[in-house]
Amino acid sequence: ADGELVQYHYGLKDLVTILFYIFIAIILHAVVQEYALDKINRRLHLSKVKHSKFNESGQLVAFHLTSVIWCLYVVVTEGYISNPRSLWENYPHVYLPFQVKFFYLCQLAYWLHALPELYFQKVRKEEIPRQLRCIALYLVHIAGAYLLNLTRLGLILLLLQYLAEFFFHMARLVYFTDENNEKLFNVWAVVFVVTRLFTLTLYILVIGFGLPRVENQALDPERGNFFSFLFNNIIFRMSVLLLVCLFQASVMWRFIHFQLRRWREYWNEQSSRKRAAASTKQQAKPLKRDSGYHENGVVKAENGTSPRTKKLKSP
Repeated sequence: ADGELVQYHYGLKDLVTILFYIFIAIILHAVVQEYALDKINRRLHLSKVKHSKFNESGQLVAFHLTSVIWCLYVVVTEGYISNPRSLWENYPHVYLPFQVKFFYLCQLAYWLHALPELYFQKVRKEEIPRQLRCIALYLVHIAGAYLLNLTRLGLILLLLQYLAEFFFHMARLVYFTDENNEKLFNVWAVVFVVTRLFTLTLYILVIGFGLPRVENQALDPERGNFFSFLFNNIIFRMSVLLLVCLFQASVMWRFIHFQLRRWREYWNEQSSRKRAAASTKQQAKPLKRDSGYHENGVVKAENGTSPRTKKLKSP
């Protein structure tokens, strides 16, 4: 009522909050599985492998769609998109608005809840290492941005990442319902490339030009200043940018390799279908047969007469 702006900092009590929302995430996970995905699975009659992948993509579509809408609302209302300089100005961003802090705690709770869900969902042993690697990467990056006071940059990066992941898992769901429909994978490919370019541009903008201009360049862990003094060193700054560029290049290389393999398989399948269709046409083509039968090399009609027409004599 008096117009005071309340802001928040991280602490040990966050662990209790995260634990509470882990249970909330487990309940929501079960609701989506019971009332949406299981009903669709009964109609599709998928195999065990596709059934597991369908459930995984269905849960992630719901999560990524919610996170994209929520994250977009936060960055717009906080002015991070309209004012890109706010991503590095006044660093370190120790004190957070409520919606930013709450978003990060919910993100950590969701990815932590995914660990017991591996047991509840009875995920195959072959899939567990891949999913554990994905969960660990998300937890490290989200917790790192939260604890190292890079929450503003982390919000934009999460928005870009979740947007690409949403289209990917949506394309998988459409593919499982209709294996001939792969158009949404092309949409995902475009979105993936665009988000990678935006991510690389954002890294260069913040690390190369933003953080080196911060006024307080001294190491001060008590105030949450962990990076600005490092990025003031041009050698360290260029090394970090080089590592970022190499990592993004490796991601793009794997993506291009995957797309080329998928297109090659698609064209091979199309050519095999054309060859199969051509062979079936040749087999279905009727053979012309002469009326009658052959006897000693001469065609005889069915009644034994010669097939030649007799000339009528004029009277």
